[in-house]
Amino acid sequence: MDAEVALLAQSAGTTLVALMATDAWQHMRDGITRLWRRTQPERADTVAAELEAGREDVLAAIATDDRETLDELRLQWQGSVRRLLVARPAAVEELRALLDRLDPDGSAARQITQHAAASGQGRVYQAGRDQHITER
Repeated sequence: MDAEVALLAQSAGTTLVALMATDAWQHMRDGITRLWRRTQPERADTVAAELEAGREDVLAAIATDDRETLDELRLQWQGSVRRLLVARPAAVEELRALLDRLDPDGSAARQITQHAAASGQGRVYQAGRDQHITER
């Protein structure tokens, strides 16, 4: 189940950040907040505030084409979701249903992934070292 949780968390982080800049944002925010309220109610208000702040960061990053900030936000939410799912495995199905409802064909996640792949540039993080690479 660890690989399944990691993959679902990765998808959730990517989809969440992608939907922050769309009309589906409110539904995603409400769904994620409800998920936390049911599974970790003591963190729900903090998560709701982080979602709002994250959306502002996403909109600013998109306006300036700041891919690094978008990547950081995806990783931040991926980690938060993964920790939630590890602590509360029963939330896996609820999260999967939310993602299926809000991004049924996975287009939000693919849009971000395709943009990164099409640029021919990326960063490799290995053993604490950051290397910029360019596809040739």
